[in-house]
Amino acid sequence: MISNKRTARIAGWLYVVAILTGIFTLRYVPSKIVVWEDPKLNFESIIQHESLFRLGIVAEIIGYTAFFLLPIVLYRLLSHVNRSAAITMVSLGVVSVPFSLANMMYKVNILTLIHSAESPTSTATSLQAEVLRDLHFYDNGVQIASVFWGLWLLPFGYLVWRSGFLPKVIGIILMLGCFGYLANFIGSFLSQSYRELGISKFVTLPASVGELAICLWLVTVGVKAKSRPTTQ
Repeated sequence: MISNKRTARIAGWLYVVAILTGIFTLRYVPSKIVVWEDPKLNFESIIQHESLFRLGIVAEIIGYTAFFLLPIVLYRLLSHVNRSAAITMVSLGVVSVPFSLANMMYKVNILTLIHSAESPTSTATSLQAEVLRDLHFYDNGVQIASVFWGLWLLPFGYLVWRSGFLPKVIGIILMLGCFGYLANFIGSFLSQSYRELGISKFVTLPASVGELAICLWLVTVGVKAKSRPTTQ
């Protein structure tokens, strides 16, 4: 039978994979490739960096697989704290994965489009516009998925706070991170100028800090040897 410490380490490493692939695919790759303001330059940039674009897709699949397994492993670690909260955590965590994988079809479609650039039935400008449109559709999908990336942190943070063998302060930060994700989604959805305000980075800071902290704790410390609280 797998010990709690080993279960915590497995969860920690799954979290590492999810975080690193997320940074790579959602931050690094777009910063090197995507040109939102110019369809022509964006099209040429994707062609020029096609290998990086494809690597981003593969990394994203790996990341979502890790994120799918993460709540399941955490359930094994935390279900005794509060079974209802643990079930809610798993449900809200894994529900985003099928949606996120389906959303990646926009990226795969872009690869098809850039290789049809020589098609005599398609004009260059229409292809360029379609590629940029698919990127916007993909980005919209990420924004919707981020709602669940936030929601699962609320029961997860609660379980960490109640556990007795994980730092309470990290649990509190994770719960705050939930509301940061939701505020970011609502702000960007209701106002087109929201992202230009620069507050989105600060709003999601608790989630970033909390997830990084619990990830490192699980990998390096695992669980503290304390008595388990009674399930409620």
